[in-house]
Amino acid sequence: MKILCIGHAAYDITLPVKSFPIENKKIRLNDEKVECGGGPAATVAYLLSKWKIDTYYAGIVGKDYYGDKIVEEFKEIGVNLKYLERREDIKTTSSYIIANYGNGTRTILTSKEKNKYYQNIKEITDQFDYILVDGDEYELSKKTLLDHQESVSMIDAGKNTLEIIDLSHLVNYLVCSNDFARDYTKLPLDYQDFNSLKKVYDKLSLDFKNQTIIITLESYGSFTKVGEEYYLVPSYKVKTIDSTGAGDIYHGALLYFLSQKYKLLEAMKLANLTAALSVTKIGGRFSIPTLEEVMNYVK
Repeated sequence: MKILCIGHAAYDITLPVKSFPIENKKIRLNDEKVECGGGPAATVAYLLSKWKIDTYYAGIVGKDYYGDKIVEEFKEIGVNLKYLERREDIKTTSSYIIANYGNGTRTILTSKEKNKYYQNIKEITDQFDYILVDGDEYELSKKTLLDHQESVSMIDAGKNTLEIIDLSHLVNYLVCSNDFARDYTKLPLDYQDFNSLKKVYDKLSLDFKNQTIIITLESYGSFTKVGEEYYLVPSYKVKTIDSTGAGDIYHGALLYFLSQKYKLLEAMKLANLTAALSVTKIGGRFSIPTLEEVMNYVK
């Protein structure tokens, strides 16, 4: 089993606070900040490698301190970096996250250079069983999906952009955020109104034909259709400390369980569980549970 993840990598600095900061005040954190890699595709690659899947990551980081830290983390967990490009002319994306563990919310401030594109790697030459893209590295993602149609493909559709919409037509699994679903369909999306979920799903299904579609609904779980039946797969109720990276972790776990031939609804259930366990800890990358933790919880 070999999986490729193409897209965004960042370095996250998480600042845990008991309540959201008041403007123009000084706050002492007692050196409780958490630093680790982040980014949708990068986090999926990290999770899959942590769960002992032969995983490759394709993306760009700078030749700087944050880039060094991302590479170091990847190497420690065993991600293959054959398709990682490091550039001196860009700065590695960094995110500063205010994690309010009083109510479990997080606010993310991201410093990202515009127009970061691959220069040296023009195509992916290895063959993969599964490919995940997150919309970053659009040209490389599109070429790879078109050149590797024998691979099972998935997109983490987080934002309603022209690039993500285009890539969403090329994948087998469209796994989108509620924001993407709402913005794309222009329909109201009420988590507690089953009919509104069905209408949004039907609009997506009409436009993105011949694909498995999943809408993630944060703490409410995820929504899909199998055959003629619609399913809301509920999440697990936990005490949320920090929700950073939970969506990325959901995608990683979903991809893992699908690659292990779990049926869709069971894979969604286990992905919900994995994401739920992750929000009980501070720090996106550090909050990824082991596969044994997930399966023991099920038992």
